Amino acid sequence: MSIDFSFPLGLESLRLDVRRFVDEKIIPVEEEILASDQDRHLLHGLRAEAQAAGLYTPHLPEEFGGKGLGVMGMCALFREMGRSPVGAKVFNCDAPDQGNMDLLLKSAGPRIQEQYLKPLALGRITSAFSMTEPAPGAGADPNNLRTTARPDGDHWVIDGHKWYSTGGSRASFLVVMARTSDDPRTGASMFVVDRHAAGVELVRDVKVMAPDVLDHRESELHFHGVRVPQDAVLGKIGEGFRLAQVRLVPARLTHCMRWLGLANRTLELCRPYLQERTSFGKRLADHQLVQRLVAKGATQIHAGNLMTLHAAWMLERGEEKVARAYSSMAKTFVARLLCEVLDDAIQLHGSLGYSEDLPFSRWYRSARAARIADGPDEVHEVVIAREFLGGQLPLLA
Repeated sequence: MSIDFSFPLGLESLRLDVRRFVDEKIIPVEEEILASDQDRHLLHGLRAEAQAAGLYTPHLPEEFGGKGLGVMGMCALFREMGRSPVGAKVFNCDAPDQGNMDLLLKSAGPRIQEQYLKPLALGRITSAFSMTEPAPGAGADPNNLRTTARPDGDHWVIDGHKWYSTGGSRASFLVVMARTSDDPRTGASMFVVDRHAAGVELVRDVKVMAPDVLDHRESELHFHGVRVPQDAVLGKIGEGFRLAQVRLVPARLTHCMRWLGLANRTLELCRPYLQERTSFGKRLADHQLVQRLVAKGATQIHAGNLMTLHAAWMLERGEEKVARAYSSMAKTFVARLLCEVLDDAIQLHGSLGYSEDLPFSRWYRSARAARIADGPDEVHEVVIAREFLGGQLPLLA
């Protein structure tokens, strides 16, 4: 039996093209992009260049301007995009838009695809995913879902309260999870809601420990009798929980790859300082305790990369149910390693690392959300343990 860890030639060429674009065009101006949030001419210029280079929304089918890459292809490219905090945005592959594009592609009807998916794929609009609710509503436990949708003639009427709808304040539309029955398995449904529809109230953007990065603002929203037509339902009524897994399992892996790209860049940025800075009579790179931190980070990144690609390989083979626990492993492991690599980078640079002369402290504040977003560590650990104890998780397959 042969094992091939290389990407096909076409995908490898694309990966290198994305890496060069990130390193040569995005990283040199990323701070300027972040500082000019209200004036996005530089960002829009780079997006136009990425589109002209054939690197825009590569995860989508050709009819929507992409290259029809599978999950493995997405992972290969998103890892390179993740080297910059604004990289995914430039290629129109940022969360939550990327996951929403995939969801609408699989489950939306013709009107929704024409009105929302096409302009979203072109980068003309943005979107948000509204599932999380303030306590006592849905958080780690989706069964706590309190937002409701009730039928009224040929419409549905939505009432509820959401927050942490990333990008909700600027979004053109929202994907809203609402309860449509009391059934524990089929009691939720997903709806596409125009952000400016009557009854949609933007309460605020929640202030968090991380700085704002483009559209990564956590919006709080109220829905007061919001009416949506029947064709605003994604999939079928009662498929909300199933569609959440359809969206979230691959989305976790694309998160992982973006995080791995940033973790790898962080470790690379440590190299020149450790090789040049002297302390106690020798270079920092020659101190064994420093080498230990570097070795730990390199090992974690490599392991996280293999975990993520393994789960992506399962998804490409159609093994969605089996892949779920492995994607939980990857998501939990990579989210933690990103935080650890950044924390170690700060420590290795001492007071310089703690300052904002280097990007590590800013990146760390954003990275801390990784252990909560798309399911906190503890929920994923329950999934892993349950599958293993049930004999459904072979570790050396």
